[in-house]
Amino acid sequence: MDLGLKGKLALVTGSTAGIGYATCESLAREGARVIVNGRTKETVEAAVAKLKAAGGDAAAFAGDLTTASAAADVVRRFPDVEILVNNLGIFEPQPFEEIPDEEWIRFFQVNVLSGIRLARAYLAGMKKRNWGRIIFISSESGVQIPSEMIHYGMTKTAQLAVSRGLAEAVAGTGITVNSVLPGPTKSRGVSDFVEALAKKEGKTFAEFEKEFFLKVRPTSLIKRFATPEEVASLITYVASPLSSATTGAALRVDGGVVKSAF
Repeated sequence: MDLGLKGKLALVTGSTAGIGYATCESLAREGARVIVNGRTKETVEAAVAKLKAAGGDAAAFAGDLTTASAAADVVRRFPDVEILVNNLGIFEPQPFEEIPDEEWIRFFQVNVLSGIRLARAYLAGMKKRNWGRIIFISSESGVQIPSEMIHYGMTKTAQLAVSRGLAEAVAGTGITVNSVLPGPTKSRGVSDFVEALAKKEGKTFAEFEKEFFLKVRPTSLIKRFATPEEVASLITYVASPLSSATTGAALRVDGGVVKSAF
């Protein structure tokens, strides 16, 4: 199936690995031009080289897009972004009573404000072209707030609110705004985290995974971590012209973790 993405310019934040990189890969396969973002020049250039070796059209932007200065820089260098995938984010389990004010602010700035800032910057161009896609990578944790990292869940819920509100604000245009909600996914950060926990408990990854979905995420219907590529497939469709009737939505690719038919 041709998703109609040939020549479209897409910026995927936090995209040197995991869901972000898989999204760049998927968009590039469909003919989109992708801008890879990460904090260091080395990791960004390595990801771009890998995409180009596979025949993709990719450009590099090394910079911390949690800052206003880096956001302004990427907009100057790439003013005509048509597809914005706000994937940049952090997570860290921490007991509620031990989370200081500074961490609440940091999580909001990284997970929420970075996406707001870029959406605000690129919206005028999308309105002028009467076409655009803004996608916030939220999480099932925005619906089922995890008790072990409430500050993270708060930011993922905030992304849902921003996404829906912005979709309302551009109603009747060719711009769509959606959120994608992955469930537990075997991204680089999660893999490293799980591997460390498994090693600490003297278990293999497979043993830890089985126990995790038995005790921590028992509502999962697939009973395993999703792959970044599985999540990227949905993001790519939502980024395409074929998804023009899908907007203001919170789209789950959570493996059935959220126990709801709606």
